[in-house]
Amino acid sequence: MTGRYYEEFTVGEPIDHAKRRTISESDNQRFCDMTMNQQPLHLDAEFAGETEFGERLVNGLYTLSLAVGISIPETTDGTIVANLSYDGVEHPNPVYHGDTIRARSTVTDKRETSDGERGVVTMRVETFKLVDGDDDVLVCEFERTVLSEKRPADGDESAD
Repeated sequence: MTGRYYEEFTVGEPIDHAKRRTISESDNQRFCDMTMNQQPLHLDAEFAGETEFGERLVNGLYTLSLAVGISIPETTDGTIVANLSYDGVEHPNPVYHGDTIRARSTVTDKRETSDGERGVVTMRVETFKLVDGDDDVLVCEFERTVLSEKRPADGDESAD
């Protein structure tokens, strides 16, 4: 377990995630197949070549899902009860096959549940594609709200 308990989150704290992923054509194709999304902008090179983008785009829901996955080790791995919501999703720039993605989470809010046994944590997740010689380009951002476990009172991290 590498995630954080509720008490270990600090509002305003940025968390730069170490994992990165270069998105392949196969990643995008499999995601579209699994989700039954047959949008030609994601799958048809000839169609996409005639759009303003000039080539196929990576499915935005894959980019969102990848950002969540990248963020889990440093935030909620082993300490989450549930994902409660994803809000305010935006895709300000396109993602293409071959782009490498990284993510940063910033804790924006936290509060105990009404029974005091768990906590609700909200993070702003920003997803960037790495661009040589330039600042990273923001490609997806959203708020992720989770129900988090509190640290066991006796310090026993194996307690349920």
